[in-house]
Amino acid sequence: MAEKVFPMTKAGKEKLEQELEHLKTVKRKEVVERIKIARSFGDLSENSEYDSAKEEQAFVEGRITTLENMIRNAKIIEEDEMASDTVTLGRSVTFVELPDGDEETYTIVGSAEADPFEGKISNDSPIAKSLLGRKVGEEVTVQTPGGEMNVRIISIK
Repeated sequence: MAEKVFPMTKAGKEKLEQELEHLKTVKRKEVVERIKIARSFGDLSENSEYDSAKEEQAFVEGRITTLENMIRNAKIIEEDEMASDTVTLGRSVTFVELPDGDEETYTIVGSAEADPFEGKISNDSPIAKSLLGRKVGEEVTVQTPGGEMNVRIISIK
């Protein structure tokens, strides 16, 4: 079975690499130290500090594995691959909800970089799927979990 490719910007890959480095060099050591301290408390069968530290260790190791996989299978989206007048991965798109909604701007990124709080939505999200390949001025119907939403694309950067 082929491994999943993670499309992302160069900055997104660098951010993942920094997180991976932090987990390997700082967080891992902190968790090992917590486990060592918790062991010194005695009976491990009733030691909540030990259980908590082991759970955190499992989380950290799982995140390291996930990040290594994402970085290994990253496909960097190059600026020159993107059409300047079309909504594509790596572009910011501004649209207005019809008939009289607010203006919203999102940058469409790969799932590894998605962070809705920073205005970065995954190319797998319903909004991004509906907008990809569209141009300024087009009206698009977006299927969302909350129902249909009609939008007009105002700008693409």
